[in-house]
Amino acid sequence: MSVSQIQQLSFKALLFPLALVLYEFATYIGNDMILPGMPAVVHEFGAASSLVPTGMSAYLAGGVALQWLLGPLSDRIGRRPVMLAGAAIFIASCLLILLSNSIASFLLLRFIQGFGLCYLMAVGYAAIQEAFTEVTAIRVTALMANVALISPLIGPLAGAVIIEYCDWRWVFVSIAAVASLGLAGLYLAMPETSPRLKTPLNLAALWQDYSGVYRNRHFLAGALALTTAGLPLLAWLGQSPVILMQDRLFSALDFGLWQIPVFAGLIMGNIVLATLVSRMPLTRLLWLGMAPLCSGLCGVALASWLLPGSTALLVGSFALYALGCGISSAGLYRLVLFASPASKGTVAAALGMLSMLGYTLGIEIAKLGYALAGIGGFAMLTLLCAPATVALLRYFLHSAPAVAATTMEN
Repeated sequence: MSVSQIQQLSFKALLFPLALVLYEFATYIGNDMILPGMPAVVHEFGAASSLVPTGMSAYLAGGVALQWLLGPLSDRIGRRPVMLAGAAIFIASCLLILLSNSIASFLLLRFIQGFGLCYLMAVGYAAIQEAFTEVTAIRVTALMANVALISPLIGPLAGAVIIEYCDWRWVFVSIAAVASLGLAGLYLAMPETSPRLKTPLNLAALWQDYSGVYRNRHFLAGALALTTAGLPLLAWLGQSPVILMQDRLFSALDFGLWQIPVFAGLIMGNIVLATLVSRMPLTRLLWLGMAPLCSGLCGVALASWLLPGSTALLVGSFALYALGCGISSAGLYRLVLFASPASKGTVAAALGMLSMLGYTLGIEIAKLGYALAGIGGFAMLTLLCAPATVALLRYFLHSAPAVAATTMEN
């Protein structure tokens, strides 16, 4: 590794994660700002309203497409040049979507925009974990999550305001402007943490690297637990424009306001994590998060079956779930990333591909459940994530007790 790991969070040390989180913010609002505009998009192109969640699915699918290459590539030529190139590609794709003239071209460019997530997950997150010591990295990750999670609060509201007064294409102009600021910050502040491996980059070597990671059952259980824990949130984001705007006839502004409790819960969970991570074993924090996570998903199911018209109960239950997700996600990500001895670029890419593929498929399945059985079908599919997450987490922690039981100190 070319830099010493950072232990203290000085202003200088924070410049890199702040620049990365600005880029992360842009990739998140790349999804969130267009949510209230998707009904207008499908209407303009004469497409079916069932394609509203597909705009998000295409974006997440793009987030899977390049990770297999980017992690190993950055292990060899450096994290910094790969990350800077990725940010530039994301900005260009946001501007190219202004030329869309059909739903097909729109979805294709949404897929390409999703590449921006690949660089963030396979390169940016790995660099953060390598640049900081364990406790500091978890605190930085929680801080980044809090800043980035402002995007789902601001994104739908900002997008609603733009849609109210301008064409939906201006949403992507705004996203490109934010990403440009992030790119400038990364150029100035990002350190080089890559091991710069000497082994050649070829398909046989990549296959061997990834097959080794995916054969690791400890890693696989943790990665799947992380995916099932976050899937209900992504399913809600993808389907909520249909649930709230199309079926319940809420305005775009009302849609944005109803997202606030959910992401306020997520932010609160990250604050709890950052506060407690040095005071108790990480395993206890993970199980602490499971209680509100599972309770919230049970509440979503009960709200959908007993009071299907109650938006307040539905959103409140998702907010409780999001609290648990926020408490557990950053710590679990850290443990999963180090669950394999492979280089961190490869492991981060393997984790990102698995999670983004799971999110993409889950959103489409939740969309199908809603189409076939309404809000009850949607809730049933999200509820299944609760026992799946608990079972996978239990296996993950028990398969490496010496690692999982470590108390975070200093």
